[in-house]
Amino acid sequence: METSAVRDAAARLLLAYDKGEPTAPVIESFPEATVADAYRIQQEQVRTWVERGDVIKGHKVGLASKAMQQQMGVDQPDYGHLLAGMFHLEHQPISTASFLQPRVEPEIGFVLGERLRGPGVTVADAIRAVDFVVPALEIVASRITDWKISIVDTIADNASSGGVVLGSKPTALSDVDLRLVGCTLQIGGDLVATGAGAAVLGSPVNSLVWLANTVGPLGVDLEPGHVILPGSMTRAYPVQAGDTAFADMGPLGTVTAIFTP
Repeated sequence: METSAVRDAAARLLLAYDKGEPTAPVIESFPEATVADAYRIQQEQVRTWVERGDVIKGHKVGLASKAMQQQMGVDQPDYGHLLAGMFHLEHQPISTASFLQPRVEPEIGFVLGERLRGPGVTVADAIRAVDFVVPALEIVASRITDWKISIVDTIADNASSGGVVLGSKPTALSDVDLRLVGCTLQIGGDLVATGAGAAVLGSPVNSLVWLANTVGPLGVDLEPGHVILPGSMTRAYPVQAGDTAFADMGPLGTVTAIFTP
């Protein structure tokens, strides 16, 4: 894609954010767009948000589980940026008006204590860099009408990022095997899904390694203090005003998100 087309696509998505109205799929308007072009579109939006005063606070890996890939009709993970304005406090009201077509996903959030710089990051490097993990709920949202997304669309739309709620119980990696961590997800008091850490690329740690080695060649480091969401342990489930989403991750603790009009 020409630079002008990248900027045009980014502007359309930014307008959807600003007006609260979804837009047509990027791939329909720009059928020549590749995955590489989609990341350029994403970066263009991130630059705009930073220029407006927001701050990058981490990254997310999307579509890391088979359940999510099947739900979205794609065959590979992607990544997006987490900015300060996306973080919400647990148990505090979250306005659904802030999101388009919101859904929730239970994830194990990494908080880094050391910088990770790919390529060449190993599992050992990743484990050493993690300060602690916390239970998390990611709020995914789509600026694409009716979630009719291709891999190009979701990447361009910052990996369908919306918001993040972190639990308040930190756990050292040495105290838990993330592959074996089970999860139950309730919405409105109803059990909607169960999952396990192994659903995320075999282990959420593998997802962290994939991310560091994918963004490293692009000149992006994962910084100390950054939050990394490695991917959902279940499918994504819609939420609306009045819903409470609650995820129980056993030894990692629980996390709650309360949605209001």
